[in-house]
Amino acid sequence: MSAPDRGRGVSGAEPPMSKRRSRRPAREASEGAEGAAAGRARGGGSRGERSAPAPSGLITVAIPKGRLLQESSALFERAVGVSPRELLEGTRKLAADAPEAGLRFISIRAADVPSYVEHGAADAGVAGLDVLREEPRDLYEPIDLGIGRCRVVVARPREAGPLAQGVAPRVATKYVALAGRHFARRSLPAEIIELHGSIEVAPSLGLSDLIVDVVETGETLRANGLVVVEEVLRVSARFIVNRVALKLHAERLRRLISALRTAVVAAGTRSG
Repeated sequence: MSAPDRGRGVSGAEPPMSKRRSRRPAREASEGAEGAAAGRARGGGSRGERSAPAPSGLITVAIPKGRLLQESSALFERAVGVSPRELLEGTRKLAADAPEAGLRFISIRAADVPSYVEHGAADAGVAGLDVLREEPRDLYEPIDLGIGRCRVVVARPREAGPLAQGVAPRVATKYVALAGRHFARRSLPAEIIELHGSIEVAPSLGLSDLIVDVVETGETLRANGLVVVEEVLRVSARFIVNRVALKLHAERLRRLISALRTAVVAAGTRSG
């Protein structure tokens, strides 16, 4: 998984404010004062300390596309009475507002959700534990939502024999950090080969001896002649929150967290 771009632009000096611009309405001045106060609370823009305010004061929640959009939508509907999937369906827009719940939902790639939340483009989000542990982030993880359950595993060809002693296995995976830490804990040197798709075919094409990949039912592994030999990580989705947003919107976010936790319990899943 590629690391998020952390580069920051360099702002030039702002032009002097004209007299006409200085006579802004009282409401605009008030909003500017609130923005300045929020900027002071964020402490100067270090990593994890930027939290852009949502339009109209809404809390922005990043929801991953695909399977987790459907499963998390059911939880949000139980918790706050709105479904992100229904709001986002039938539109090309990647954002949808639910003013009655005080929320704004944005739909993005699952691997990008932690970056959006950590850097303040979203106040909160839903992310799989595999994504969160592949690249540790400075985020608050108040709830295990109990959805999107799967495993990250080590797999090898069914008919493969043992490697010669002292030979480091070649391991194909998109989870470079997780795989590296797993083999390091076993004191087993391994050559990690980063791939971003079709990982199951790597052994049959001679690219690798093993793979580390995420599995739900294991059907894809079996179809490619692979068997699971070790488990690296049990995965489920977590509700994550930007730490500064939790200070700026403390009461509203705590109410949302409480409502989601209740929905998780009601759905018969495990809250963390």
